[in-house]
Amino acid sequence: MNLRFQQLQHQTRRQFLRGVGQFSLGAIAMEALGKNPLRAAAALNPMAVRAPHFAPKVKRVIYLHMSGGPPHLDLFDYKPELVKRDGQPAPDDFVKGKQFAFTTGTPKLMGTPRTFSQHGSGGIWMSDAIPNFQAIADELCVIKSMHTDQFNHTPAELLLLTGSPRGGRPSLGSWVTYGLGSENENLPGFVVLISSGVQPSAGQSAWGTGFLPSVYQGVQCRSKGDPVLYVGDPPGMDRAMRRQTLDALRSLNEIQAAELGHPETATRIAQYELAYRMQASVPEVMDITRESAATLDAYGAKPGEASFANNCLLGRRLLEQGVRFVQLFDWGWDFHGTNPKEDIREGLTAKMARTDKPVAALIRDLKQRGLLDDTLVIWGGEFGRTPFREGRTSGSDVLGRDHFPDAYSLFLAGGGVKHGLSYGATDELGFGVVENKVHVHDLQATILHLLGFDHTKLTFRFQGRDFRLTDVHGRVVQDILA
Repeated sequence: MNLRFQQLQHQTRRQFLRGVGQFSLGAIAMEALGKNPLRAAAALNPMAVRAPHFAPKVKRVIYLHMSGGPPHLDLFDYKPELVKRDGQPAPDDFVKGKQFAFTTGTPKLMGTPRTFSQHGSGGIWMSDAIPNFQAIADELCVIKSMHTDQFNHTPAELLLLTGSPRGGRPSLGSWVTYGLGSENENLPGFVVLISSGVQPSAGQSAWGTGFLPSVYQGVQCRSKGDPVLYVGDPPGMDRAMRRQTLDALRSLNEIQAAELGHPETATRIAQYELAYRMQASVPEVMDITRESAATLDAYGAKPGEASFANNCLLGRRLLEQGVRFVQLFDWGWDFHGTNPKEDIREGLTAKMARTDKPVAALIRDLKQRGLLDDTLVIWGGEFGRTPFREGRTSGSDVLGRDHFPDAYSLFLAGGGVKHGLSYGATDELGFGVVENKVHVHDLQATILHLLGFDHTKLTFRFQGRDFRLTDVHGRVVQDILA
Protein backbone atom coordinates (compact mmCIF):
# COMPACT_ATOMS: atom_id res chain seq x y z
CA MET A 1 0.00 0.00 0.00
CA ASN A 2 1.57 3.28 -1.16
CA LEU A 3 -0.74 6.22 -0.50
CA ARG A 4 0.98 8.52 -2.99
CA PHE A 5 0.61 5.96 -5.78
CA GLN A 6 -3.07 5.54 -4.89
CA GLN A 7 -3.58 9.30 -5.13
CA LEU A 8 -1.91 9.47 -8.53
CA GLN A 9 -4.00 6.58 -9.85
CA HIS A 10 -7.17 8.51 -9.00
CA GLN A 11 -6.09 11.75 -10.61
CA THR A 12 -7.60 12.80 -13.95
CA ARG A 13 -5.44 14.26 -16.73
CA ARG A 14 -6.92 17.71 -16.02
CA GLN A 15 -6.00 17.44 -12.34
CA PHE A 16 -2.46 16.43 -13.24
CA LEU A 17 -2.03 19.33 -15.66
CA ARG A 18 -3.33 21.74 -13.06
CA GLY A 19 -0.85 20.35 -10.56
CA VAL A 20 2.13 21.06 -12.79
CA GLY A 21 0.85 24.36 -14.24
CA GLN A 22 0.36 27.88 -12.97
CA PHE A 23 -2.72 26.85 -10.98
CA SER A 24 -0.89 24.22 -8.94
CA LEU A 25 -1.51 25.97 -5.60
CA GLY A 26 -5.16 26.32 -6.43
CA ALA A 27 -5.32 22.68 -7.38
CA ILE A 28 -3.84 21.71 -4.03
CA ALA A 29 -6.45 23.81 -2.29
CA MET A 30 -9.22 22.15 -4.30
CA GLU A 31 -7.81 18.78 -3.32
CA ALA A 32 -7.96 19.77 0.33
CA LEU A 33 -11.59 20.84 -0.10
CA GLY A 34 -12.56 17.41 -1.27
CA LYS A 35 -12.50 17.32 -5.08
CA ASN A 36 -10.29 14.23 -5.02
CA PRO A 37 -11.95 10.95 -3.93
CA LEU A 38 -8.90 10.35 -1.77
CA ARG A 39 -8.59 13.95 -0.51
CA ALA A 40 -7.66 12.72 2.95
CA ALA A 41 -5.24 9.87 2.47
CA ALA A 42 -5.03 9.68 6.24
CA ALA A 43 -8.64 8.50 6.28
CA LEU A 44 -7.27 5.20 5.03
CA ASN A 45 -6.50 3.33 8.24
CA PRO A 46 -3.03 1.83 7.66
CA MET A 47 -3.70 -0.79 10.35
CA ALA A 48 -7.10 -1.89 9.05
CA VAL A 49 -7.52 -5.66 8.76
CA ARG A 50 -6.60 -6.85 5.26
CA ALA A 51 -7.02 -10.23 3.59
CA PRO A 52 -3.91 -12.26 2.66
CA HIS A 53 -3.38 -13.86 -0.75
CA PHE A 54 -5.08 -17.14 0.21
CA ALA A 55 -6.71 -18.80 3.20
CA PRO A 56 -4.18 -18.76 6.05
CA LYS A 57 -3.33 -21.56 8.45
CA VAL A 58 -2.57 -19.09 11.26
CA LYS A 59 -3.73 -15.61 12.22
CA ARG A 60 -0.95 -14.55 14.58
CA VAL A 61 2.70 -15.24 15.46
CA ILE A 62 4.77 -15.26 18.63
CA TYR A 63 8.49 -15.40 17.83
CA LEU A 64 10.79 -16.31 20.75
CA HIS A 65 14.25 -15.21 19.67
CA MET A 66 17.14 -16.52 21.77
CA SER A 67 19.72 -13.87 21.00
CA GLY A 68 23.26 -15.23 20.72
CA GLY A 69 22.73 -18.67 19.21
CA PRO A 70 21.70 -21.59 21.47
CA PRO A 71 24.09 -24.59 21.47
CA HIS A 72 21.92 -26.91 19.36
CA LEU A 73 24.34 -29.84 19.69
CA ASP A 74 23.64 -29.80 23.43
CA LEU A 75 19.87 -29.43 23.02
CA PHE A 76 18.41 -31.14 19.93
CA ASP A 77 21.06 -32.50 17.56
CA TYR A 78 22.50 -35.63 19.18
CA LYS A 79 25.82 -36.81 17.70
CA PRO A 80 27.10 -40.07 19.26
CA GLU A 81 30.08 -40.12 16.88
CA LEU A 82 31.09 -36.63 18.01
CA VAL A 83 30.93 -37.80 21.62
CA LYS A 84 33.09 -40.79 20.69
CA ARG A 85 35.71 -38.53 19.08
CA ASP A 86 35.69 -35.88 21.79
CA GLY A 87 39.07 -34.15 22.12
CA GLN A 88 40.37 -35.25 18.71
CA PRO A 89 41.51 -32.68 16.12
CA ALA A 90 38.71 -31.59 13.80
CA PRO A 91 39.11 -33.19 10.33
CA ASP A 92 40.70 -30.85 7.79
CA ASP A 93 37.88 -31.47 5.34
CA PHE A 94 35.45 -29.78 7.70
CA VAL A 95 37.45 -26.72 8.77
CA LYS A 96 40.00 -26.03 6.02
CA GLY A 97 39.37 -22.68 4.32
CA LYS A 98 36.53 -21.76 6.65
CA GLN A 99 36.39 -18.67 8.81
CA PHE A 100 35.14 -18.72 12.39
CA ALA A 101 34.48 -15.86 14.76
CA PHE A 102 37.08 -16.69 17.44
CA THR A 103 38.76 -19.92 16.36
CA THR A 104 41.82 -20.44 14.16
CA GLY A 105 44.08 -23.37 13.36
CA THR A 106 42.85 -26.91 14.00
CA PRO A 107 40.32 -26.96 16.83
CA LYS A 108 39.49 -29.92 19.08
CA LEU A 109 36.20 -31.74 18.58
CA MET A 110 33.81 -31.54 21.53
CA GLY A 111 31.06 -34.07 22.06
CA THR A 112 28.16 -33.00 24.20
CA PRO A 113 28.41 -33.57 27.96
CA ARG A 114 24.61 -33.67 28.10
CA THR A 115 22.50 -36.83 28.30
CA PHE A 116 20.14 -37.33 25.35
CA SER A 117 16.96 -39.38 25.03
CA GLN A 118 14.03 -39.63 22.61
CA HIS A 119 10.63 -38.13 23.34
CA GLY A 120 7.11 -38.06 21.98
CA SER A 121 5.52 -40.20 19.32
CA GLY A 122 8.07 -38.96 16.80
CA GLY A 123 11.05 -39.92 18.94
CA ILE A 124 12.59 -36.44 18.92
CA TRP A 125 16.07 -36.38 20.45
CA MET A 126 16.36 -33.91 23.32
CA SER A 127 18.94 -33.39 26.04
CA ASP A 128 18.49 -33.31 29.79
CA ALA A 129 18.89 -29.52 29.63
CA ILE A 130 15.30 -29.12 28.33
CA PRO A 131 13.00 -31.29 30.48
CA ASN A 132 9.96 -29.08 29.86
CA PHE A 133 10.45 -29.24 26.10
CA GLN A 134 10.62 -33.01 26.45
CA ALA A 135 7.15 -32.97 28.00
CA ILE A 136 5.63 -31.17 24.97
CA ALA A 137 7.57 -33.04 22.28
CA ASP A 138 4.37 -33.99 20.46
CA GLU A 139 3.56 -30.30 19.94
CA LEU A 140 6.91 -29.45 18.32
CA CYS A 141 8.28 -29.45 14.80
CA VAL A 142 12.05 -29.40 15.30
CA ILE A 143 14.07 -28.34 12.25
CA LYS A 144 17.63 -29.64 12.61
CA SER A 145 18.81 -28.52 9.17
CA MET A 146 18.74 -24.75 9.45
CA HIS A 147 21.63 -22.78 7.97
CA THR A 148 22.50 -19.14 7.35
CA ASP A 149 25.10 -17.04 5.55
CA GLN A 150 26.40 -15.02 8.50
CA PHE A 151 28.63 -16.01 11.44
CA ASN A 152 28.49 -12.81 13.52
CA HIS A 153 25.51 -11.79 15.61
CA THR A 154 24.34 -8.50 14.12
CA PRO A 155 24.35 -9.50 10.43
CA ALA A 156 22.96 -12.95 11.29
CA GLU A 157 20.06 -11.46 13.26
CA LEU A 158 19.39 -8.92 10.53
CA LEU A 159 19.37 -11.64 7.88
CA LEU A 160 17.02 -13.80 9.93
CA LEU A 161 14.64 -11.02 10.96
CA THR A 162 14.79 -8.60 7.99
CA GLY A 163 15.99 -10.73 5.07
CA SER A 164 19.25 -8.81 4.66
CA PRO A 165 22.50 -8.77 6.69
CA ARG A 166 22.62 -4.98 6.32
CA GLY A 167 20.40 -2.48 8.06
CA GLY A 168 17.55 -0.61 6.42
CA ARG A 169 15.13 -3.43 5.59
CA PRO A 170 11.72 -3.98 7.23
CA SER A 171 11.52 -6.64 9.93
CA LEU A 172 9.45 -9.80 9.73
CA GLY A 173 6.86 -8.46 12.16
CA SER A 174 6.57 -5.25 10.14
CA TRP A 175 5.97 -7.17 6.93
CA VAL A 176 3.26 -9.21 8.66
CA THR A 177 1.40 -6.18 10.02
CA TYR A 178 1.85 -4.37 6.68
CA GLY A 179 0.21 -7.33 4.96
CA LEU A 180 -2.53 -8.14 7.48
CA GLY A 181 -3.17 -5.05 9.59
CA SER A 182 -4.29 -5.38 13.20
CA GLU A 183 -7.35 -6.98 14.82
CA ASN A 184 -7.37 -4.64 17.84
CA GLU A 185 -7.48 -0.91 17.21
CA ASN A 186 -6.56 -0.22 20.84
CA LEU A 187 -3.25 -2.10 20.78
CA PRO A 188 -0.24 -2.11 18.43
CA GLY A 189 -0.26 -4.79 15.75
CA PHE A 190 3.36 -5.67 16.53
CA VAL A 191 4.67 -5.75 20.10
CA VAL A 192 8.24 -6.40 21.30
CA LEU A 193 9.29 -7.59 24.76
CA ILE A 194 12.92 -7.87 25.93
CA SER A 195 14.30 -9.89 28.82
CA SER A 196 17.73 -10.39 30.42
CA GLY A 197 18.29 -6.64 30.34
CA VAL A 198 20.00 -6.40 26.95
CA GLN A 199 18.67 -5.66 23.48
CA PRO A 200 19.54 -8.08 20.66
CA SER A 201 22.73 -7.41 18.71
CA ALA A 202 20.73 -6.06 15.78
CA GLY A 203 19.15 -3.47 18.08
CA GLN A 204 15.89 -1.82 17.11
CA SER A 205 16.45 -2.79 13.48
CA ALA A 206 15.24 -6.24 14.54
CA TRP A 207 11.73 -4.79 14.81
CA GLY A 208 12.07 -1.70 12.62
CA THR A 209 10.15 -0.86 9.46
CA GLY A 210 13.01 0.09 7.14
CA PHE A 211 11.35 1.73 4.15
CA LEU A 212 7.82 0.65 5.11
CA PRO A 213 5.63 3.31 6.76
CA SER A 214 6.70 3.50 10.39
CA VAL A 215 3.20 2.67 11.64
CA TYR A 216 4.20 -0.99 11.12
CA GLN A 217 7.18 -0.80 13.49
CA GLY A 218 7.22 -2.98 16.57
CA VAL A 219 6.24 -1.20 19.79
CA GLN A 220 8.57 -2.12 22.63
CA CYS A 221 6.72 -2.73 25.89
CA ARG A 222 8.12 -3.37 29.36
CA SER A 223 7.04 -6.03 31.82
CA LYS A 224 8.08 -3.85 34.78
CA GLY A 225 7.12 -0.24 35.41
CA ASP A 226 5.17 1.75 32.81
CA PRO A 227 4.42 -0.66 29.93
CA VAL A 228 5.26 1.98 27.31
CA LEU A 229 7.50 4.97 28.03
CA TYR A 230 5.97 8.41 27.58
CA VAL A 231 2.52 7.10 26.62
CA GLY A 232 0.97 8.79 29.67
CA ASP A 233 -0.22 12.39 29.71
CA PRO A 234 2.14 14.96 31.27
CA PRO A 235 1.15 16.72 34.51
CA GLY A 236 -1.62 19.25 33.98
CA MET A 237 -3.17 17.58 30.93
CA ASP A 238 -6.37 15.57 31.35
CA ARG A 239 -8.08 13.26 28.84
CA ALA A 240 -10.40 15.97 27.54
CA MET A 241 -7.52 18.33 26.79
CA ARG A 242 -5.55 15.50 25.15
CA ARG A 243 -8.55 14.70 22.93
CA GLN A 244 -8.95 18.34 21.92
CA THR A 245 -5.23 18.60 21.10
CA LEU A 246 -5.28 15.43 19.00
CA ASP A 247 -8.37 16.57 17.07
CA ALA A 248 -6.58 19.78 16.10
CA LEU A 249 -3.44 17.89 15.07
CA ARG A 250 -5.51 15.43 13.06
CA SER A 251 -7.14 18.23 11.06
CA LEU A 252 -3.75 19.74 10.21
CA ASN A 253 -2.31 16.34 9.28
CA GLU A 254 -5.29 15.50 7.05
CA ILE A 255 -4.72 18.71 5.10
CA GLN A 256 -1.06 17.78 4.63
CA ALA A 257 -1.98 14.23 3.62
CA ALA A 258 -4.33 15.54 0.93
CA GLU A 259 -1.64 17.87 -0.38
CA LEU A 260 1.37 15.59 -0.36
CA GLY A 261 0.04 12.02 -0.13
CA HIS A 262 2.99 10.98 2.01
CA PRO A 263 2.36 7.70 3.88
CA GLU A 264 4.16 8.98 6.97
CA THR A 265 1.42 11.58 7.44
CA ALA A 266 -1.16 8.82 7.73
CA THR A 267 1.26 7.06 10.06
CA ARG A 268 1.48 10.15 12.26
CA ILE A 269 -2.30 10.36 12.57
CA ALA A 270 -2.62 6.64 13.31
CA GLN A 271 0.14 6.69 15.91
CA TYR A 272 -1.29 9.67 17.80
CA GLU A 273 -4.68 8.00 17.90
CA LEU A 274 -3.22 4.63 18.91
CA ALA A 275 -1.22 6.22 21.73
CA TYR A 276 -4.42 7.84 23.02
CA ARG A 277 -6.27 4.51 23.05
CA MET A 278 -3.27 2.68 24.49
CA GLN A 279 -3.37 4.83 27.61
CA ALA A 280 -6.44 2.86 28.68
CA SER A 281 -5.89 -0.53 27.03
CA VAL A 282 -2.18 -1.27 27.57
CA PRO A 283 -2.04 -1.10 31.39
CA GLU A 284 -4.91 -3.58 31.58
CA VAL A 285 -3.51 -6.15 29.16
CA MET A 286 -0.03 -5.88 30.70
CA ASP A 287 -1.28 -6.50 34.24
CA ILE A 288 -0.48 -10.14 35.00
CA THR A 289 -1.88 -9.86 38.53
CA ARG A 290 -5.19 -10.60 36.82
CA GLU A 291 -3.97 -14.15 36.16
CA SER A 292 -4.69 -17.05 38.52
CA ALA A 293 -2.07 -18.32 40.93
CA ALA A 294 -2.00 -21.60 38.99
CA THR A 295 -1.22 -19.79 35.72
CA LEU A 296 1.51 -17.69 37.29
CA ASP A 297 3.05 -20.83 38.77
CA ALA A 298 2.89 -22.70 35.45
CA TYR A 299 4.91 -19.97 33.74
CA GLY A 300 7.12 -19.20 36.73
CA ALA A 301 5.95 -15.59 36.38
CA LYS A 302 6.12 -13.09 39.24
CA PRO A 303 4.15 -9.83 39.02
CA GLY A 304 6.30 -6.74 39.30
CA GLU A 305 9.44 -8.40 37.97
CA ALA A 306 11.08 -8.22 34.55
CA SER A 307 11.69 -11.74 33.30
CA PHE A 308 11.38 -14.02 30.30
CA ALA A 309 8.64 -15.93 32.16
CA ASN A 310 6.63 -12.73 32.62
CA ASN A 311 7.12 -11.88 28.96
CA CYS A 312 5.83 -15.30 27.83
CA LEU A 313 2.68 -14.76 29.86
CA LEU A 314 2.34 -11.22 28.55
CA GLY A 315 2.79 -12.61 25.04
CA ARG A 316 -0.20 -14.90 25.52
CA ARG A 317 -2.29 -12.01 26.87
CA LEU A 318 -1.36 -9.83 23.88
CA LEU A 319 -2.18 -12.56 21.36
CA GLU A 320 -5.48 -13.14 23.12
CA GLN A 321 -6.34 -9.46 22.63
CA GLY A 322 -5.73 -9.53 18.88
CA VAL A 323 -2.09 -8.42 18.59
CA ARG A 324 -0.89 -9.82 15.27
CA PHE A 325 2.83 -10.34 15.93
CA VAL A 326 4.57 -10.63 19.31
CA GLN A 327 8.34 -10.92 19.46
CA LEU A 328 10.25 -11.87 22.60
CA PHE A 329 14.00 -11.28 22.69
CA ASP A 330 16.05 -13.03 25.36
CA TRP A 331 19.75 -12.23 25.68
CA GLY A 332 22.45 -14.56 26.98
CA TRP A 333 22.74 -17.46 24.50
CA ASP A 334 26.31 -16.79 23.33
CA PHE A 335 27.91 -19.91 24.85
CA HIS A 336 31.60 -19.26 24.15
CA GLY A 337 32.73 -20.55 27.53
CA THR A 338 34.41 -17.30 28.58
CA ASN A 339 32.74 -17.50 32.00
CA PRO A 340 30.74 -20.10 33.98
CA LYS A 341 27.43 -18.68 32.72
CA GLU A 342 28.52 -19.67 29.20
CA ASP A 343 29.38 -23.25 30.14
CA ILE A 344 27.31 -25.84 28.24
CA ARG A 345 26.98 -27.83 31.46
CA GLU A 346 25.85 -25.82 34.51
CA GLY A 347 25.50 -22.56 32.56
CA LEU A 348 23.16 -24.09 29.99
CA THR A 349 21.18 -25.87 32.71
CA ALA A 350 20.61 -22.55 34.50
CA LYS A 351 19.68 -20.70 31.30
CA MET A 352 17.21 -23.35 30.19
CA ALA A 353 15.68 -23.52 33.66
CA ARG A 354 14.60 -19.90 33.20
CA THR A 355 13.26 -20.40 29.70
CA ASP A 356 11.99 -23.87 28.77
CA LYS A 357 9.37 -23.88 31.57
CA PRO A 358 7.62 -20.65 30.45
CA VAL A 359 7.81 -21.65 26.77
CA ALA A 360 6.22 -25.02 27.51
CA ALA A 361 3.61 -23.26 29.65
CA LEU A 362 2.90 -20.80 26.83
CA ILE A 363 2.27 -23.60 24.32
CA ARG A 364 0.05 -25.51 26.75
CA ASP A 365 -1.82 -22.33 27.67
CA LEU A 366 -2.47 -21.40 24.04
CA LYS A 367 -3.73 -24.92 23.39
CA GLN A 368 -6.00 -24.94 26.44
CA ARG A 369 -7.53 -21.62 25.37
CA GLY A 370 -8.12 -22.78 21.79
CA LEU A 371 -5.55 -20.36 20.37
CA LEU A 372 -2.76 -22.74 19.35
CA ASP A 373 -4.55 -24.00 16.23
CA ASP A 374 -4.30 -20.57 14.59
CA THR A 375 -1.12 -19.30 16.27
CA LEU A 376 2.43 -19.98 15.11
CA VAL A 377 5.08 -20.28 17.83
CA ILE A 378 8.76 -20.02 16.80
CA TRP A 379 11.75 -20.67 19.09
CA GLY A 380 15.40 -20.32 18.07
CA GLY A 381 18.46 -18.15 17.56
CA GLU A 382 20.30 -16.57 14.64
CA PHE A 383 22.77 -19.45 14.19
CA GLY A 384 24.16 -22.48 16.04
CA ARG A 385 27.41 -23.45 17.75
CA THR A 386 30.46 -25.32 16.48
CA PRO A 387 31.08 -29.06 16.96
CA PHE A 388 34.46 -28.10 18.44
CA ARG A 389 35.73 -26.04 21.35
CA GLU A 390 35.91 -22.28 20.92
CA GLY A 391 39.53 -21.27 20.24
CA ARG A 392 40.00 -18.71 22.99
CA THR A 393 38.68 -21.04 25.70
CA SER A 394 40.01 -24.36 24.43
CA GLY A 395 42.32 -24.74 27.42
CA SER A 396 39.78 -23.62 29.99
CA ASP A 397 37.78 -25.71 32.43
CA VAL A 398 34.68 -23.99 31.05
CA LEU A 399 33.23 -25.68 27.95
CA GLY A 400 32.09 -23.38 25.16
CA ARG A 401 31.47 -23.38 21.42
CA ASP A 402 32.05 -20.79 18.69
CA HIS A 403 29.47 -19.26 16.32
CA PHE A 404 28.35 -21.66 13.59
CA PRO A 405 26.19 -20.71 10.57
CA ASP A 406 26.41 -23.98 8.63
CA ALA A 407 23.92 -25.98 10.70
CA TYR A 408 21.62 -25.34 13.63
CA SER A 409 18.23 -26.22 15.12
CA LEU A 410 15.03 -24.38 15.98
CA PHE A 411 11.42 -25.40 16.45
CA LEU A 412 7.93 -24.37 15.40
CA ALA A 413 4.66 -25.20 17.11
CA GLY A 414 1.02 -24.44 16.56
CA GLY A 415 -1.20 -24.12 13.52
CA GLY A 416 -0.22 -25.30 10.08
CA VAL A 417 2.87 -27.34 10.99
CA LYS A 418 3.28 -31.05 11.66
CA HIS A 419 3.56 -32.00 15.31
CA GLY A 420 6.05 -34.40 16.87
CA LEU A 421 8.34 -34.07 13.84
CA SER A 422 12.13 -33.97 13.65
CA TYR A 423 12.99 -32.57 10.23
CA GLY A 424 16.34 -32.57 8.46
CA ALA A 425 19.72 -33.95 9.51
CA THR A 426 23.37 -33.02 9.80
CA ASP A 427 26.41 -35.22 9.22
CA GLU A 428 27.73 -37.54 11.94
CA LEU A 429 29.90 -34.80 13.45
CA GLY A 430 27.43 -31.94 12.99
CA PHE A 431 29.49 -29.87 10.58
CA GLY A 432 26.96 -29.58 7.77
CA VAL A 433 23.41 -30.31 6.66
CA VAL A 434 23.06 -33.55 4.72
CA GLU A 435 19.28 -33.85 4.55
CA ASN A 436 16.49 -31.32 3.85
CA LYS A 437 18.41 -28.04 4.02
CA VAL A 438 16.40 -25.07 5.30
CA HIS A 439 17.88 -21.61 4.75
CA VAL A 440 16.66 -18.64 6.78
CA HIS A 441 14.94 -17.32 3.63
CA ASP A 442 13.07 -20.63 3.42
CA LEU A 443 11.93 -20.19 7.01
CA GLN A 444 10.70 -16.67 6.21
CA ALA A 445 8.84 -17.91 3.13
CA THR A 446 7.21 -20.66 5.19
CA ILE A 447 6.11 -18.29 7.95
CA LEU A 448 4.50 -15.97 5.41
CA HIS A 449 2.86 -18.96 3.67
CA LEU A 450 1.26 -20.05 6.94
CA LEU A 451 -0.13 -16.51 7.28
CA GLY A 452 -1.65 -16.75 3.81
CA PHE A 453 0.97 -14.98 1.71
CA ASP A 454 2.91 -15.84 -1.40
CA HIS A 455 6.26 -14.46 -0.23
CA THR A 456 7.14 -13.40 -3.79
CA LYS A 457 4.06 -11.16 -3.96
CA LEU A 458 4.13 -9.46 -0.56
CA THR A 459 6.15 -6.48 -1.82
CA PHE A 460 6.70 -2.76 -1.38
CA ARG A 461 8.05 -0.46 -4.06
CA PHE A 462 11.08 1.49 -2.91
CA GLN A 463 13.74 3.31 -4.93
CA GLY A 464 12.36 2.01 -8.21
CA ARG A 465 12.01 -1.69 -7.42
CA ASP A 466 9.72 -4.03 -5.55
CA PHE A 467 11.29 -5.32 -2.34
CA ARG A 468 10.19 -8.33 -0.32
CA LEU A 469 11.25 -10.02 2.92
CA THR A 470 12.95 -12.94 1.17
CA ASP A 471 14.85 -10.72 -1.30
CA VAL A 472 15.15 -12.93 -4.42
CA HIS A 473 15.37 -16.22 -2.53
CA GLY A 474 13.29 -18.54 -0.40
CA ARG A 475 11.04 -21.55 -0.85
CA VAL A 476 8.20 -22.82 1.28
CA VAL A 477 9.21 -25.93 3.25
CA GLN A 478 6.21 -28.02 2.23
CA ASP A 479 7.38 -31.13 4.11
CA ILE A 480 6.70 -29.60 7.53
CA LEU A 481 3.23 -28.30 6.71
CA ALA A 482 0.26 -30.10 8.23
